[in-house]
Amino acid sequence: MAQSIVNSWDEVPLFDNEQSEAGFWLENQIELRLMEGAKTAASEVSESVTITLRMDPRMLGRIKRLARSRFLNYQSMIKQWLSERMEKELRER
Repeated sequence: MAQSIVNSWDEVPLFDNEQSEAGFWLENQIELRLMEGAKTAASEVSESVTITLRMDPRMLGRIKRLARSRFLNYQSMIKQWLSERMEKELRER
């Protein structure tokens, strides 16, 4: 049986448990450029400033689960989201 190719992290669902995640990965594989992009983004290190951000614990839990399903650090994913949104806002000016 041929595996389906995952071309976007949006194609990876949130899993209820490890068994459903294992089943998904038996039938799907990540497109190489997508995986390379994740590795590159994670390895890009720049000077940063520490901030404190308060948020609802349930929201943080959902963010962590989503990041884990994408094999990302949740803080890196939040920074990526903020960066993408900032670029969008700047383009729309």
